[in-house]
Amino acid sequence: MSNLDTSILFRPFSIRSLELKNRIVMSPMTRQFSPEGIPGEGSAAYYRRRAEGRVGLILSEGTVIDRPASRNGSSIPFFHGEAALAGWKNVIDSVHNAGGRMGPQLWHTGAVRDVSGWEPDAPVESPSGLDSPNDPRGVAMSEEDIADAVAAFAKAAADAQRLGFDTVEIHGAHGYLIDQFFWAGTNQRTDRYGGPTIKERSRFAAEIVSAVRHAVGPEFPIIMRVSQWKQQDFGVRLAETPALMEDWLLPLVEAGVDVLHCSQRRFWDPEFPEIDGENGLNCAGWAKKVTGATTISVGSVGLDNDVTHAFAGQGSTPASLDRLVERMEREEFDLIAVGRVLLSDKDWVAKVEKGDYADLKGFNPASLAELV
Repeated sequence: MSNLDTSILFRPFSIRSLELKNRIVMSPMTRQFSPEGIPGEGSAAYYRRRAEGRVGLILSEGTVIDRPASRNGSSIPFFHGEAALAGWKNVIDSVHNAGGRMGPQLWHTGAVRDVSGWEPDAPVESPSGLDSPNDPRGVAMSEEDIADAVAAFAKAAADAQRLGFDTVEIHGAHGYLIDQFFWAGTNQRTDRYGGPTIKERSRFAAEIVSAVRHAVGPEFPIIMRVSQWKQQDFGVRLAETPALMEDWLLPLVEAGVDVLHCSQRRFWDPEFPEIDGENGLNCAGWAKKVTGATTISVGSVGLDNDVTHAFAGQGSTPASLDRLVERMEREEFDLIAVGRVLLSDKDWVAKVEKGDYADLKGFNPASLAELV
């Protein structure tokens, strides 16, 4: 990798009011270091260090909207309430003082269980009272619950803009609430928020996006994270064809999404190899092709294994960036998100920019237990 030209990663990028110095995004990663839901000085310093390390755009860990059971862990941060929002104001000010740009990832965990066994003090909610197919948990949302959740996402986005954040990301991936509406296995509703087609099941997400757009106005960029895979089942695919991907994602773009953040476990995996081969477009590539939206790709950048190994407590060693550069040069997607490697190496981006590849670190699972 010593002779690799990574300059493609360091071209400026802008969309609406957001201007970035490079194409590298810090991926949202759940940290659970916010006791009572309030991000403290440690969180502000953690994000500031990544801004100092030259990350182009920082996306926060998932931070939950104002619903009775929107989180599944006791130290997941809130994005509502005076104390939590004051904590987030400190975070964004710290990032800006270091020359960074940042958006919060707005989240509702739905019926997903936490591995710790922690339970909220209100019934969990989801489209049909299911965590995964044939796995009941909590209650099915009424239409009033749905309307209240839509309003809560919009309020959180408006608060993000008011606090000075540069963008906002809506978490619609990985089997959490919004994704549970997309997924036929967990959305068995017979009203307007369900249905046999992915286009029908996208209504909830599209209503959230529309409400957020109304709340923040025309110039504030809206990102939405989506995924085919679910933590409940890595093999799930919402869209088996490009046409179905268009049915799923185009309503979100039409509702106001500017950027689709397409999560996959390995960014180099082709989404539809039966169409364009083993080196074909990945999830973000196809999303860009069928919707015309700006896209962020993600998945094991700079590492030799995927995120499932981290779930199992395994580390990763540095890997070449040649496949990333190749895909960026062919403009398959616009931005690339980096996750685990930034937990263990806050200066990873700066090292890549300088060509200090020999100094790159891999991922140490011990990084998950500390906020540094």
